[in-house]
Amino acid sequence: MFIGRKKELDFLNQKYNEKKGQLIVLYGRRRVGKTETLKQFCKDKPHVFFSCTQTTDPVQLAKFSSQLLRENIPARQYITEFSDWEKAFRAVSELPYGDNKKLIVIDEFPYMCKGNSSIPSILQNLWDMEFKDSNVMIILCGSSMSFIEKELLAEKNPLYGRATGIYKMEAMGFYDTAEFFPDYSPTDKILTYSILGGVPHYLRQWDNQISVGENIKKNILTKGCVLYSEVEFLLHQELREPAVYNSIIEAVALGGTKLNEISQKSLMDGITKTSAYLKNLIELGIIKKEFSVDAEIKETSNRNRGLYKLTDNFFRFWYSFGYGNYSQLEDGDVEGVYKYIIEPELHRYASLTFEDVCIEFIKELQKKEKLPFRYNKIGRWFGKTTVRDDKAKDGFKNAETEIDILCMNKDKTKYLVGECKFKNNPFSYSEYLNTAAKLTHQKNNAKFYYALFSENGFDDQIVTESKKSEPQTLQLFTLDDIVNLKLL
Repeated sequence: MFIGRKKELDFLNQKYNEKKGQLIVLYGRRRVGKTETLKQFCKDKPHVFFSCTQTTDPVQLAKFSSQLLRENIPARQYITEFSDWEKAFRAVSELPYGDNKKLIVIDEFPYMCKGNSSIPSILQNLWDMEFKDSNVMIILCGSSMSFIEKELLAEKNPLYGRATGIYKMEAMGFYDTAEFFPDYSPTDKILTYSILGGVPHYLRQWDNQISVGENIKKNILTKGCVLYSEVEFLLHQELREPAVYNSIIEAVALGGTKLNEISQKSLMDGITKTSAYLKNLIELGIIKKEFSVDAEIKETSNRNRGLYKLTDNFFRFWYSFGYGNYSQLEDGDVEGVYKYIIEPELHRYASLTFEDVCIEFIKELQKKEKLPFRYNKIGRWFGKTTVRDDKAKDGFKNAETEIDILCMNKDKTKYLVGECKFKNNPFSYSEYLNTAAKLTHQKNNAKFYYALFSENGFDDQIVTESKKSEPQTLQLFTLDDIVNLKLL
C-alpha cells in the first residue's frame, strides 16, 4: 500500500493536467521514495517508465529503444533499435496516447548523462524545437543531488531554464510516517520516527505487529537484516573516504555541534578539512547546518558560526548506538547491546526528535489559522539571554541557553515560545518559569505567547495558570493532541 506523498503527487498531477509541454526535474537523496512516488503517479496513466543503469552508452540506448518500441509507435514497424539518442527521444512525441499527455519518466537520469555527456544538449534542442509546444511530459529523476544541482540545473548546462518544474523530494514528515504504524501508541510513534525518520525504505523494514524494542533487535541490530548494513552501504556508494566520514558523523551523533568540536572529536587535521567533509554530507542530506531562528545574513555566511546536526534520524540512531558497538553486534550480542546500551537511553534520545514533531505540529496549526498570530519564521533559538538563577540578586542572570521553538512575526513584535518535554514526568511549573524567563529583554516592546508540549501532561499549577491567562497566551498541548492532530 502506498502511503503519503500527497504534495508531490498533487504537484505532478497539476503539471500533467496543464496543456503545454512539461519538462520536470525531480530529485532527492537515495531511499527517499522518488521511484515509488513516480510509479504511483503513473499508475493510472499511459506512460513509459525507463530506469537507467550504470552501463555503457550503447547498452543504455539499446535498453531505452527496447522499452520505447514496446509501445505502438510507427518506428517499431521498421527498426528494432534506434540508431542514436536524438531519434529515440523524438519518438516520444509519437506515443499513441490519444488526448493524454505523452508521459515518459527517465529514472536515475544522471547515469544516462554519465554514459553520454551530449544527452542534455540533444534534449534541449528537441525541447526548444518540438516538445515545449506539444502534449509531452518528460520527467527526469535522479539521486545524485550534486549532479542535478551543480550540473543539470546550472547555468552552463544546455537544459538550464528549460524545466517547467523542479521538485526536490525530502524525507517524509512525522504525520505521513505515522501512517505506517497505525496501531502504535503516540509514544511509540514518536520513538519509531526518532529511529527511522521519514525514509520509506527504512519504514518498510519495520513490523507494525511487534514492539519498538523487538523491531530494533530484529530489524536493525541483527547481522544480515537490511538496516544492519544500510549506513555502510550508502557511504561506500556515495563517498570515496567512508572511514573519514564515519568519524565525522559519529562525532555529530554523539553531541558535537560546533565545527571545532567535530574536528577535535573526529581527530581531523584542522577545521578547514573538517568543513569540506561536512559540506559533502550536507549535500547528501545527511547533515545540516542550523542557525538560530533570528540569525542575520552576516552570521549565516560565517563558516565558523552555526551548529551541525544530523537530519537523517536513522543515521543518528546508528551512530549513537550501533556503530560504537559494532564488534558486539558482529558477535551476535543483540540482547546485550539493546538492554544495556539502547533501552536506558532511548527515551532521552527521542526527545530531540520530539521537538521536530512539535515544530511540524505548529506548522499544521498555522495552516488552519489556529495560532494567536501568523509567524514569519519558525525554528530553534540559541544564544545568550536571561535565565533564572536563585543565587543572583534579582533572580536572573545572562547565560548561553536554547529555546526549543521560537516563532516570530515579520516585524518582530509578536513571539511564540515553545518548550518541549518528552519525559515520564509532567511538565512542571518551575520548568514553565524557566521558559518564561528567556528573552525578557524583548518583552518591553513585544507581545509574548507560550506553547508547552508534554508527553505526560502538566502539573496542576500550570493548568491553573493557563486557564486564568488571556486566550492563547499560554497553551498546553498533550502528546495525544500533537500526534493525532486533535485540535485540527
